[in-house]
Order: sequence, then structure tokens, then C-alpha cells
Amino acid sequence: MGLLRHKLVRFAMVGGGTALAYILLYMAFLAVGLPQVVANGVAFLLAVILQYAGQASFTFGQPLQDRNQISRFCVMVGLGFVSSALITGPISLMVGLNPWVAAAIVTVLLPVQNYIFMTLWVFVSPISKTEIKL
Repeated sequence: MGLLRHKLVRFAMVGGGTALAYILLYMAFLAVGLPQVVANGVAFLLAVILQYAGQASFTFGQPLQDRNQISRFCVMVGLGFVSSALITGPISLMVGLNPWVAAAIVTVLLPVQNYIFMTLWVFVSPISKTEIKL
């Protein structure tokens, strides 16, 4: 269990599990006849909830019911969407990227971006007054 002591390994495990859960949920929702847009939306929402729960508790050891933390996580997800949209949209058009290359860049960039946001902002524990050294 030595590998599980590394936050980056736990982060990758949760991320991979979340991606797999999204794919399975999306395909299951399509199989039961949901329209593609609805299947994607519901699968994405459930995957985001799963990702939050896994990253908060398993990766970062933080409580789940922290409204400020949840808000920061939602902002991070929104920023990930914006990054993805910019890379696959106007940026790829400006530099002439093939859509597959743009998607591959997003696939590599978003986990890095999310890890940085989660580590430095989303799941940072507040500093108590007794920890502040003057």
C-alpha cells in the first residue's frame, strides 16, 4: 500500500475511476433510451459528484460537507470547461490543430490544471490562528 501514500497516485486513481464511471453511465443512459444530450448531462453531473467525493475524501482527506470547498470545486470544473472549450475551439482554429490533437491536449492539460487547483485552492485546509507565526 506504499503507492497509496502518494497524493498524485490517489488523484490519478480517482480521475481514472471517474472517467470510467462517466463512460459507463453515459452508455447505460443511452442504452435505456435517454436522448444523447440528457444522457451526457446526467452522466457528467454524476461523474462530477463522484469526482468531488473521491478527491475530497480519498485524495486530500477533507470533509465532504464544506460549502466553500464545494463552491471552489464547482469553479474549478467551470474553469476546466472554459479551458477545454478554448483549446478545442478558437485556439485550435487559430493554430490549425486537428480536432484529435486538440482533444489530446485537453486530455493531458485538464488533469494537470485540476491537480494544481485542487492542491493549492480547492482542498486547502484553513490555517488556524494558532498556526500563524508572527
